[in-house]
Amino acid sequence: MNGIEEEQTTFEIGVVVPKRNLKDENEGCECVDVLLEEFRKLAAPLETLGRAAAELHLKKRTHIGMDLQFEWEEVEAFVRQPDGSLFSWCERFHCYHHLIYGIVNKSQSPLTLKFDGKEFHWEVGECLVRKLESKHFVRQVFPLHDEVQRKKLLKSWALNWWDLTDQPIDEIYSYFGTKIAIYFAFLGMYTRWMFFPAAFAITLQLIDFGSLQLLVLPLFFIGVILWAVMFSQFWKRKNSALLARWQISYSAGVDLGHKLLGMEWSSLQSPVELLKKWGTDKTNEKEAYQRNEWFGCLMRFRNDAMVILSIICLQLPFELAYAHLYEVIGSDVMKFALTAVYLFVIQYFTRVGGKISVKLIKYENNETTEKRADSLVYKVFGLYFMQSYIGIFYHALLHRNILTLRQVLIQRLLVYQVLENLLENSLPYLKYSYKKYRVRNKKKREKGSSTGKIQFASRVEKEYLKPSYSASIGEELEDGLFDDFLELALQFGMIMMFACAFPLAFAFSAVNNITEIRTDALKLLTMFKRPIPRAATNIGAWLNIFQFLIVMSICTNCAILVCLYDQEGNWSIEPGLAAILVMEHLLLLIKFGFSRFVPEEPAWVRASRAKNATRAQDMCSKQLLRSISGVNKVFGKMKEK
Repeated sequence: MNGIEEEQTTFEIGVVVPKRNLKDENEGCECVDVLLEEFRKLAAPLETLGRAAAELHLKKRTHIGMDLQFEWEEVEAFVRQPDGSLFSWCERFHCYHHLIYGIVNKSQSPLTLKFDGKEFHWEVGECLVRKLESKHFVRQVFPLHDEVQRKKLLKSWALNWWDLTDQPIDEIYSYFGTKIAIYFAFLGMYTRWMFFPAAFAITLQLIDFGSLQLLVLPLFFIGVILWAVMFSQFWKRKNSALLARWQISYSAGVDLGHKLLGMEWSSLQSPVELLKKWGTDKTNEKEAYQRNEWFGCLMRFRNDAMVILSIICLQLPFELAYAHLYEVIGSDVMKFALTAVYLFVIQYFTRVGGKISVKLIKYENNETTEKRADSLVYKVFGLYFMQSYIGIFYHALLHRNILTLRQVLIQRLLVYQVLENLLENSLPYLKYSYKKYRVRNKKKREKGSSTGKIQFASRVEKEYLKPSYSASIGEELEDGLFDDFLELALQFGMIMMFACAFPLAFAFSAVNNITEIRTDALKLLTMFKRPIPRAATNIGAWLNIFQFLIVMSICTNCAILVCLYDQEGNWSIEPGLAAILVMEHLLLLIKFGFSRFVPEEPAWVRASRAKNATRAQDMCSKQLLRSISGVNKVFGKMKEK
């Protein structure tokens, strides 16, 4: 489906159907013909998309700063995107989806459709694409890559290694949507800020401070905590600045990307359903909402308890067994091999736990898709938190062996980061290559030729063979950013919670993240289908997880400093130990107080929002006064008569 000529931009949606059998063309190809005929009627010029947006009641930013329901007749009142287009990619795809799935039989009688010798009826008022999907005729509907924009982004972003952390965020937003753009903005800022602790860590490694080492480490620890606290707060400022630049309000419908896929979870009860169940009486209505609220809390508590018990009963013994084996094995090669096998096995079991969490979430009564996604993030991160850190806690706090702890951290960082990067970049390529190999072999057998290069019939066929950008814990989530954010959170916890034991981890992570920016961009542009755009206003629950890891890092690093200071294990309250305890409390105070000191929004964003609110209020007041004056004039004329 070609897009808008007025905006000189092309957006295409691929619809995959089985190959025609030319021998049976006279018997039944009407199904393909009907589908093509309906799509020809759908050529989506700007006005068609505008009408679809109005039918969907989409809200867009106006020139007075208010988000109002879109009306095609008042199109000039709405703000355009940074690239000059009227609709963002997320809004545009939502409109395309509505148009494609809005094709219904408007005739007076059912139509008989045929394909591959089979017949079925297209009932009056029935959705054509849904019908064809139920009959397994339409295999998939997905957005296609724009080759011009894709090549442009490859050159300026994915293959542009010289810029290190600089990225064309506005172009990423225009091409992939808000959620992916926010992820790369966060990754770029996180990597850029990491240069400061990385430089400090390299200095500690190159210079021998001798007896002053125990004084330098606390300074490094204080600097790292202040760095993390400032980063999280300044990220909020950057996030709000990006939303202001893209004309997105915090009240934007984050459910947009999920609803357009029909991924509404059956457990969620709407207010209408509640009133049908409990009646329309005011007392019953209040009780219905209260029961629904407390039932949801109970279900969430039950699911959280199940996850915690499974961690304690199943995962904790496995983790402690690995940590104990690591202590008793003498060979470094065997330790490295044990770590590699352990990480491979535990990844599989943790993904199984993640898939179970996805199923548990369906029975929770969360109000919005955003809250359901956050609940899933917390549960799955709990599993990965135990998998990633319990063995390290064992070495740090029970054995109190700093040399062994440092060795474990080096192996974990090297093995985990390298293994994770290899898996996330090689698996999609291998899947895509294998599918292409099978298709080409099938075409060779059909042609009866074993030589010569087989070309794909269309770009849609080639894109269809690419894997979807989805989460590893389940296709239902359909959000590949889940794995990318999880990888960042685990890395952040590793380098922060054990900063005093292995400062050089910051330098390694900075190099890894520079590579991560380009490889993530490359896999999105070349290895995966174009991701379905999703609306978002921030990084969601992941920001709370980063805040939690900062608090944990204050406690764990203080414990490591105590181990370094109290070599004999007496744990006596001496001036050094007392100073560490005081430092811990001061850092916790700074962490929670800094958010009050630094505003979450830049001054220009607050001023712009206040200005828009004042302007909107003035316009509404004038319009209301005109309406009141008009009513009074009508009443006055009626009295005179």
